[in-house]
Amino acid sequence: MRQLTYIGADELRWEEVRDAQLTSDTACVVRPMAVASCDLDGLILAGTSAFPPPFAIGHEGVGEIVDLGDAVNDFGVGDRVSIPFQISCGTCPACLSGRTSNCQSVPRASTYGFGPQVRDWGGFLSDLVCVPFADHMLVPVPMRVPSVVAASASDNIVDGWRAVGPFLQRNPGAEVLVVGGFGPGSIGLYAVATAIAEGASRVVYLDADARRNGIAAALGAHVVAAEPWPRRLGPFPITVDACGTPEALSLAIRSTAPDGNCTSTAIYFDNRGELPLLEMYEKLITFKTGRTHARPHIPRVLSLLESGSLAADAVTTRTVDWADAPAALVERDWVKLVIERPALISN
Repeated sequence: MRQLTYIGADELRWEEVRDAQLTSDTACVVRPMAVASCDLDGLILAGTSAFPPPFAIGHEGVGEIVDLGDAVNDFGVGDRVSIPFQISCGTCPACLSGRTSNCQSVPRASTYGFGPQVRDWGGFLSDLVCVPFADHMLVPVPMRVPSVVAASASDNIVDGWRAVGPFLQRNPGAEVLVVGGFGPGSIGLYAVATAIAEGASRVVYLDADARRNGIAAALGAHVVAAEPWPRRLGPFPITVDACGTPEALSLAIRSTAPDGNCTSTAIYFDNRGELPLLEMYEKLITFKTGRTHARPHIPRVLSLLESGSLAADAVTTRTVDWADAPAALVERDWVKLVIERPALISN
């Protein structure tokens, strides 16, 4: 089979590799049909991530099941499914508590499309991928939700949701501040879209990029220009750093209301900047960073997409055919790129 391999900065190549096959009776083989770029892919393609090439790329997607193990009970051939980017078993103590990114049954940081275990799992821009623990990992995509709309539910949409959704469920109607701009910048926009879908009374978006500001405004956010950067806004009970600069991180923290929640979805590869720890202490805010636990949030995201309340498609700026994936990816002119091909199986 063929897989798209990241060779180096702005260099991708289709390669022939061994076919993905069932690894156990609880596994499925899935044929990806709609694969989305991740904000991290933008950094990978630019050569500024921490992941050395070569490796198979692609870790957000929807696919169709083409083969399944004898112990798979919840799915059949032809089913259309969302595939979490993280490998998890669903039965270990970490998974049972919802911490699927730290599954104890597989090596740490087991993911598709990047990371230290990528050679074991491959990437979604491949003819086929094997999904272990299929009954746990895979999530059916509702019939009314197009594959291209659900493609980013594997990672970036749920990353945006986890930064605002749980807090809005506990504090209905709260105001939200999102500071956007990390990589191509889709996660901050998904945070805006999910905050609106979950009933935030007001969403403020701050970014230095005119195109992303336009998308945020179209989603319903109040847009604040990021030049010059303000020291603080708000206060807001819910804030999000989806930018990845020390200035943005400090702004998000300083703009968090007493007893509020600030989540950073950005990755700081070089450990720059200092946190305003005294202000955090005095206001008793809760600060969280790190990878999202993707699998537990996918059903909620798909439900919001099915209802039409989550306008994730507004974040997609380009859609291309499968064969055009290498050229479209290295152009890096997208906020969210979706690569698609027709289904083989009609269910």
